[in-house]
Amino acid sequence: MKAPSFEGVDQNSKNVKLSDFYGRKVVLYFYPKDNTPGCTAEACNLRDNYDLLLKKGFAVVGVSMDSEKSHKSFAGKYSLPFPLIADTSKKILNDYGVWREKSLYGKTFLGIVRTTFIIDEKGIIEKVISKVETKNHTEQIFTMYK
Repeated sequence: MKAPSFEGVDQNSKNVKLSDFYGRKVVLYFYPKDNTPGCTAEACNLRDNYDLLLKKGFAVVGVSMDSEKSHKSFAGKYSLPFPLIADTSKKILNDYGVWREKSLYGKTFLGIVRTTFIIDEKGIIEKVISKVETKNHTEQIFTMYK
């Protein structure tokens, strides 16, 4: 399936779009909120393995509803070397189908379902990880290619 085209602004006020990455694989990961335990663990795992991801031909892009300012603080605090897109309009979230009904303690609400899409060099969704292991996410990605 062709990956929905996306475009958004990252933590450095830079415009980031899917077409920027043609010719490379993309780890496009959606996460609920900056500075929360699971999201921090996932981002730091990708950061700690970033050089290896690059070496294996992957670019990394994170997306959440947080603001550009929140992303800037989060990326700075944890030295995150990859773009974090501020999707405050929920357009990318909706295009990728990750803005869905969730439940917690018996209450239902709309929110981001943590999901990672691996997009190939031609913009085709190659793999989808719907059960993300935040502390071992990079290993989870590489396991899909063994």
